[in-house]
Amino acid sequence: MAYPKAAANLGRWLEHVETHDWANIQQLRRVFPSADAVTVESGRTVTIFNICHNDYRLITAIHYNTRIIYVLSFMTHAEYDKNTWKETL
Repeated sequence: MAYPKAAANLGRWLEHVETHDWANIQQLRRVFPSADAVTVESGRTVTIFNICHNDYRLITAIHYNTRIIYVLSFMTHAEYDKNTWKETL
């Protein structure tokens, strides 16, 4: 695993997303208050989660209507701050 420090936190994130049925970002923020919707270069909206006390970023595409969450990228906070990830999504 590339980021062993994040493994337990990612496991807890997965438990939450498997047991919740959110209709929108506002409902999602009741469980993940720091989740943020960001529009990327393609015009699509992705949802960013802080993992491991802000050390990592999990970038997802959430389809609320089908209850499917796609994991698009996982990176350190430093990698995220470079903003190059926005160009590839």
